[in-house]
Amino acid sequence: MSRMFNPAHPGETLREHVLPVLGLSVTGALIHLGVTRTAFSRAVHGRAAVSPKMARRNKAGLGPERGACAEIFLGMQMAQDL
Repeated sequence: MSRMFNPAHPGETLREHVLPVLGLSVTGALIHLGVTRTAFSRAVHGRAAVSPKMARRNKAGLGPERGACAEIFLGMQMAQDL
């Protein structure tokens, strides 16, 4: 019998690991990314999927040099969905 693996939600990873390194609060990040508080809050608290549009905004706004890679966020979301 195999064990189930429950991967981290990409939004929670963003909130817990990426934003602190960048010195950004959730509010600071949503302003920087130009997204609504509701959409960003739902994503970073694991209550909504990280959409391709949100992943692209993360990459554009935070930069891949800071760990914001759209493909990584979408891969994490796919693992979470499965």
